[in-house]
Amino acid sequence: MTSSAGSSRLSRATLSGACLPAGVQPPAVDPGDVSVGLVHLGLGAFHRAHQAVFTEDAAAATGENGWGILGVTQRSARVVEQLAPQDGLYGVLTKGTAETSLRLVGSLRDVAFPGTDTPHVLSTIAAPTTHVVTLTVTEKGYRRAADGRPDLADPDLAADLDALAAELSGGRTDTAARSPLGLLLRGLALRARHDAGNLTVVCCDNLADNGAVLATLVAATLDAVPHGDRLREWVDSAVRFPGTMVDRIVPATTDAHRAEAQSLLGLSDAGLVIGEPFTQWVIQDTFAGPRPAWERVGATLTADVAPYERAKLRVLNASHSTLAYLGALRGHATIAQAVADPALEAIARALVDEDVLPTLVAPDGMDLAQYRDDVLSRFANPNTGHTTVQVAMDGSQKLPQRLLGTVRDRLDSGAVPTAAAGAVAAWIAYVRATSQGELAVDGKQVGLDDPLAPTLAAAADGPLDSLADRMLGVRAVFGEDLAGSDVFRSAVRGAVADLVSIRA
Repeated sequence: MTSSAGSSRLSRATLSGACLPAGVQPPAVDPGDVSVGLVHLGLGAFHRAHQAVFTEDAAAATGENGWGILGVTQRSARVVEQLAPQDGLYGVLTKGTAETSLRLVGSLRDVAFPGTDTPHVLSTIAAPTTHVVTLTVTEKGYRRAADGRPDLADPDLAADLDALAAELSGGRTDTAARSPLGLLLRGLALRARHDAGNLTVVCCDNLADNGAVLATLVAATLDAVPHGDRLREWVDSAVRFPGTMVDRIVPATTDAHRAEAQSLLGLSDAGLVIGEPFTQWVIQDTFAGPRPAWERVGATLTADVAPYERAKLRVLNASHSTLAYLGALRGHATIAQAVADPALEAIARALVDEDVLPTLVAPDGMDLAQYRDDVLSRFANPNTGHTTVQVAMDGSQKLPQRLLGTVRDRLDSGAVPTAAAGAVAAWIAYVRATSQGELAVDGKQVGLDDPLAPTLAAAADGPLDSLADRMLGVRAVFGEDLAGSDVFRSAVRGAVADLVSIRA
């Protein structure tokens, strides 16, 4: 992206000596004094608005200058092309309901695209001055098969494993990496070969028990690589994979956002990212060596991430989905509009209060009732940009993680999960409306967007009075236990019937 006509572009040269306007925060560290000590795989907007900010603030808090970041893109060089001319500098435009602020970030000291820069990435992972690798590559980036094991048939991963096998036998390391997992494994192999010391690998993707998942995936992949056993032994002894939970809504950056930031800064910024005011990072306190002092700047270091992860899934994600289904059914285009609807806000609050909170143990220092209020307040921020249709997609994958664990826990305790059954009924009604072409939001027809769309559409088709029974029969979503629960079935039947009064 080029600079706007008549405007200089953000860079160290244009920033040097500039008098920043009030409301624009300069980098917390001097980019010229910072060296790389952390490699990040998956250089998207979320990392730049989240982990990179935490890392810069931690370095500033301690005065350490060895925590600069090498940011590595995935399939495209686009982010490199945006940030390299800016010397890695970019802005984070934070937009609350009523306030906007802009800060510049200088912790990203180098950027790379595996298609052309794989040797550089590998050598940086293998450098003794690098102590941490972080990842935000999305769930798909880990190239897992349906059973959760590595998908060895994936052509990109297979190509990387061929390159890894050659490198383990002393071959060259200049073959371009094609997958994040392959790139990580090849970096670990080179680090082991150079005896460069221990390393911590921090998965920041939204996978349940993400650290353990990545550790298992690494081990299983190495088991499938010729001569991988020795590298696996080194990984077992020298590498740690702490679990994490991350949270910040990072909307897509628009031209309007860029224009707003430029009006504040006086420079164009092709790498600008947007964030809500809220940010959270919970990290399992198990590291193989040095790390940034993230806890000094708001991150939570804990022995057990699971309670935080469960609270997020069951409070935030479950209410998010519920508002999406019901909001779309009532014609609301955005989550902010849905939560502003008193009837829907009351349903989301009842879900949390009546069914979710009884299943949770509050993590240390966390007030779950306040967390509920904070979540609903965040949803009301119109600047997050989340649409109901966007959040509602892939419900068959989201429902088991976000809602059905709550249902099972309530049933096990002897309670009738009436509010949670209402949320499930909202999904059922949404599936029926979208699969039968009966739903329009903001003047646009909405179709069913789900990996199980044909199965769901077939179950949704038929008489309304047996709709709940047919949908609960989709075992891929509800399993044998919930499909066979008379208590749950009765609650969902009643909730589906009640939806007639909810739809406008």
